[in-house]
Amino acid sequence: MEQKWALILGASSGFGGASAVELSKNGYSIFGIHLDRQATMPQVQQIIKKIERSGQKAVYFNINAADQIKINDTLDEIKERFATKEHHQINVLIHSLAFGTLKPYIAKNPNDCLSPSQMNMTLDVMAHSLVYWTQGLVFRNLFAHGGRIFALTSAGSHSVIPNYGAVSAAKASLEAHIRQLSVELGSMEITCNSIMAGVTDTPAGNKIPMFGKMMHAAKMKNPHNRLTTPEDVAKAIVLLCDERAGWISGNVIGVDGAEYIVNYIGESTSSIIK
Repeated sequence: MEQKWALILGASSGFGGASAVELSKNGYSIFGIHLDRQATMPQVQQIIKKIERSGQKAVYFNINAADQIKINDTLDEIKERFATKEHHQINVLIHSLAFGTLKPYIAKNPNDCLSPSQMNMTLDVMAHSLVYWTQGLVFRNLFAHGGRIFALTSAGSHSVIPNYGAVSAAKASLEAHIRQLSVELGSMEITCNSIMAGVTDTPAGNKIPMFGKMMHAAKMKNPHNRLTTPEDVAKAIVLLCDERAGWISGNVIGVDGAEYIVNYIGESTSSIIK
């Protein structure tokens, strides 16, 4: 029987961690790419235990996901693991890397604004790495025909948030990469979509300046009177992995409970109907 595998970039917390758990519940074993220090490793172990309790395998690599040498080494190891297992390939690739510099573009002191190296690092990790992992999978014949690619984007790809400029540029680039890949991988019937979650309480989100105010405003706007959760997004990703979703590709798909389309903050829309 064919074993389904998902490769998740950023698999230790937030959207990536929740997707790893949800996919495992639906028959996928997980290759998880993460970068954690000793202090956060217990959280990683908890995710691995949840995956294994679902009866699936969890193989995690604690590496820099934007390091080309590490990318090649990891994909070579995955290929070696599959060498003796017929029909084993990667069915799902999820890009959920959140590691960038949060600084303004302009400041009186050059040390207080974004540097070229910080800009390049942010875009390389949070956008361009998707292309390099995808290339590596295809070069090694590791990506299954009819597979899925998902990239986690945000409303910041097309709107302004204080100190979010480099990340905003990365998210816009990520969406452009998804569009390009959706066309170039069409012959393999691999679908590629950006997932735009609503404001979500995640470790990465909490690093954004004034994120507490953003969460409050999002909750007030959301017709469901709550924030989006990583589990909401994970369930949507599993839904889009269904073979019947094979014609949905090249899109930015909102998973936010209609939060984004509400343009006012006041009485919750959910309280209008009694």
